[in-house]
Parts: sequence; C-alpha cells; structure tokens
Amino acid sequence: MAIRELLASSGLPVDDLDTSAIEWWVADREGELAGVVGLERHGQAGLLRSLAVNDRIRGGGLGRRLVERIELHARAQGLSQLVLLTQTASDFFSRLGYERVERQTIPAAVRDSAQFRSICPASAACMRKYLSGFEGS
Repeated sequence: MAIRELLASSGLPVDDLDTSAIEWWVADREGELAGVVGLERHGQAGLLRSLAVNDRIRGGGLGRRLVERIELHARAQGLSQLVLLTQTASDFFSRLGYERVERQTIPAAVRDSAQFRSICPASAACMRKYLSGFEGS
C-alpha cells in the first residue's frame, strides 16, 4: 500500500492502520503518491492523523493544503475540533492555528484512541484547533 510506504518513510506510525477507522485524503503528482493525511473521528472531535508529503516535493505548500482540506471536511461533518500528536511538526501546525494543550484537556474519546494510548509517546506534543463556529474558536 502506497500510503503505508509513505508514512513509514516519513517516520510516522503504521501499526494501527488496519485496525483504526481512518478516512484518507491523498494527493498525487504524475501518478505517484505525493501526500496524505488522515482523519479519525471520535464523537465531536477528530484526530488528525499521519500528515506526510513526499520528500521530493516538500516545501511547496501541499501539506498546508491537505490540512486545509481535512479541516473543511471536519467542519462539514459537524466536528468541533481537531486534535493531533506530533514529535516533529509542532511549528508547522502552530502556523496553521493549532495550539499546544495538555493531553488531559482532550476529549476522552480521543484519548482512548490507539494513537493516544500506546502508539505516540508521551513526549509527543498534543495540539488542538477549534473549528470555526464552535466554542473556543
């Protein structure tokens, strides 16, 4: 699977891809997977998963466009917030309006996900963005 290969080559976890309910958005360039991002729904919150862009085209804005697309979809689905864990991209997500928060402030349904329970280490930054029209935005 091309998604699994891109995530693995980007140093992102792939352990739960077959067991988690993740919606994927992909971008391709000339028939090759250029980028991917996932959304895992947990009640009124979404867990932004596995944003990765092919090394050869990083820096061109594709990651930002993928995040914008998933945010539009999340709003349309009635989600109030997006949450993510990252070890390397907190500056990137800060520029897109995500704020670092303590893990215990995240909805329990999200904290019960495999990402929070076991896959991402406790040292990963926890970030949240309230989507427009919802409390905290």
